[in-house]
Amino acid sequence: MDLPTSGQRTDSRIAQRIRELIVEGVLPPGQRVAEAAIAERLGVSRTPVRNALPALASEGLLEPAGKRGYAVRAFTAEDSFRATELRCVLEGYAARELAARDDRAPIIAALREVVKEGDAIFRKGFVVKEDEEAYASMNGRFHDLIVGGARDPILEDLVRRVYSVPFVAPHVVAFKRVPLEQIYPILVSAQHQHHAIVDAIEAGQPDVAETLMRGHSSPARRSLGLEGGESPSNE
Repeated sequence: MDLPTSGQRTDSRIAQRIRELIVEGVLPPGQRVAEAAIAERLGVSRTPVRNALPALASEGLLEPAGKRGYAVRAFTAEDSFRATELRCVLEGYAARELAARDDRAPIIAALREVVKEGDAIFRKGFVVKEDEEAYASMNGRFHDLIVGGARDPILEDLVRRVYSVPFVAPHVVAFKRVPLEQIYPILVSAQHQHHAIVDAIEAGQPDVAETLMRGHSSPARRSLGLEGGESPSNE
């Protein structure tokens, strides 16, 4: 697996900081995202901001505005809640398909390595703001491996569409939505589910793998502050 370059890591950090500005309502729905203003606010050059905006648009947080610009997309908690449910149905199907494949061993090995990274994040018994990027990367790769392992192009296309709804893609994490002391047990629960899902796939148990993957929606909703109809600030 290729390691990200320093430039890619910078772009990722800037994307996360812009994501937080949207979550906090600093960048309200409909507001045009000006590269120069964002760069000045974050104390960086315009280049990493320019590189981050298309990624945020692919997540559904931004939408095209004008010839080459972007504006903050309006969305509701209900949009994200329903799309997260759909995501877990689709990913449950992917886990079922992967568990039934005879050639799943390489994917299982890759999943085990990714899960080890997650274990390392939680080993200290708490999470800090600096863990956000590492957890997001680990979680995104875990889900990508399962969806890709199903070897179903139609499924992958449907999953990408669902991921385009704001705060639904598994690599999108926003610790500021939930206090760190509350998010730690939520993410630990999700990590336990990661282990159980990989165990079921390795054991060749499609029904169990699908059930566990579909049940994986609860930590996802709670970590995004979507449980019980809670609303993000962007509404």
